[in-house]
Amino acid sequence: MPQSHLEQEINEQPDVLRRLLSEEAAAVQRFADAIRRFDPTFVCIAARGTSDNAARYAQYALGILARMPVALAAPSIHTLYEAPPNLARALVIGISQSGQGLDVTRVVADARAQGALTISITNDATSPLALAADHHLYLHAGEEISVAATKTYTAELTAVAMLAAALTGSESLAADLRALPEQIGETLALSAGIAAWAERYRYMSRFVTIGRGYNYCTAFEISLKVKELCYVTGDGYSEADFLHGPIAQVEAGFPVFVVAPAGKTLPAMLDFLAKVGERQPEVLVISNDEAAFESARQRMPLPRHLPEWLTPIAAVIPGQVFAMNLAQAKGHPVDRPHGLSKVTITR
Repeated sequence: MPQSHLEQEINEQPDVLRRLLSEEAAAVQRFADAIRRFDPTFVCIAARGTSDNAARYAQYALGILARMPVALAAPSIHTLYEAPPNLARALVIGISQSGQGLDVTRVVADARAQGALTISITNDATSPLALAADHHLYLHAGEEISVAATKTYTAELTAVAMLAAALTGSESLAADLRALPEQIGETLALSAGIAAWAERYRYMSRFVTIGRGYNYCTAFEISLKVKELCYVTGDGYSEADFLHGPIAQVEAGFPVFVVAPAGKTLPAMLDFLAKVGERQPEVLVISNDEAAFESARQRMPLPRHLPEWLTPIAAVIPGQVFAMNLAQAKGHPVDRPHGLSKVTITR
């Protein structure tokens, strides 16, 4: 059977990130210099869909590494209510694969008119969003044919990581980024075994994905991929939020995806695995720590020496591979999910 566009694009991710890191390094350094000169009081990020999950990553990467407070924009305030907040002293970032979203573009345009420093991150340098900002960071992902975003999402995360590293000036973080494409290639190799067991979940009707910290975004993005490709109801949660009520839905056999790489959040995630394990769910664990796999029905391994701040770029890949294989097992079209289009324009 020939590869789907989705499978090809999943496998292109190491090369995409290698190209992005090489081609945009100088531009990212210029953007970091401009940010230092502007000295924003906070960061505001406008995005929708998958790109909104990249914005969630930015809240942690820019917050932890660059110590910048980051808020997510509410684009409807700008479009439907026509009451843009005062963003004059903000760094405003618009993130969109296509750059076509009218509402995200409006946030950036309003902010720029107020005197804010604006940056757009897109895979189309001629798009309305790219042209609306003071600076544009091009993803270099090539054409993405499959409706489900894969390589553009990890490119967005990497673009955010590049900006955070440049703002810190840390050679250690820069070295982490240089090693990233090889580690993404290793992640793809480690994920090859998922195809052998994904069909086990052909009849699951609901699920949850759990993450925390840097991987809060990963819980949402894996949930989105499974929903749009497999038409299964599911939600992403922080481990902390899930314990405040939603855990009540877990019963024997209930699928729970847990993103638990080594790092600051691992102790809390191990405690979570112990608590949720009492309810005998079907636990699928994405990790590079053996302790996290002890209660796992399915292991979804990550490279052992992957730095925590870059784990979301790798941790989403087992979720992408699982969603693709489950959709194929269910007989769904993986490149053109029913009722979806590649570019969604919201106002």
